[in-house]
Amino acid sequence: MMKRFYKLVSHKKTNDGYVIQLDGKAVSTSLGQDLLAPTKSLADAIVLEWAEQEEKVKPETMPLTQILTTSIDKIRDREAITQSCMRYLDTDLICYWAKEPESIAKLHKEVWGQWVKWFENHFEVSLYTTKNIDAIKQDEGTHKRVWNYIESLDDAYFTVLHIMMSLSGSLVLALAFSEGEIEPQEIFEASYLEELYRGEVYNEELHGAAPNDEAEREAFKRDAKACKKFLELANDY
Repeated sequence: MMKRFYKLVSHKKTNDGYVIQLDGKAVSTSLGQDLLAPTKSLADAIVLEWAEQEEKVKPETMPLTQILTTSIDKIRDREAITQSCMRYLDTDLICYWAKEPESIAKLHKEVWGQWVKWFENHFEVSLYTTKNIDAIKQDEGTHKRVWNYIESLDDAYFTVLHIMMSLSGSLVLALAFSEGEIEPQEIFEASYLEELYRGEVYNEELHGAAPNDEAEREAFKRDAKACKKFLELANDY
């Protein structure tokens, strides 16, 4: 957190997009790159985030700025990050179902099962699931289809895919999110399926979740909503 040092926030049109400026000077990312938005809509929203800061600049209240910075600074070595994404395919959260208790097993089948079916229909390949602890190895053809899809994404979608995969622990859910098939609240509920179930059992609605758990869940929902908005604005040409 830093003290607000600027008075005027604006953006400047360039050949590559819109540079965010503070008092007429370009905002730099941590790696010294200009904070450059691809569309005016996204630039306007980021200008508003900076303008709404008060005495202290609070990064956690500027999610669009953080996502854009990630896109510029951290999503440069795409091949390495794509390889990281692909490793999730064999360990994907929603491919490992419980045998018992019956209530959890039923939830896995109903909730996670629908996204397994979505993946199979969308990519026209099979996706293995298991009720054992042994690791799954998805088919080579499945890996190839997903790799090609990820390679085709522009920087905005690629960034959001990686963020949502890291948050949810599921490449499949992140793929559905990037396709606009699953809403922020839905991906939260699918990712925290077991935790939310236990919360119902222990009546968290009355007693509340543990403070750390609650903060983590709220951060997930905030970031998921920001990722959806980021995609909408980054494609608003």
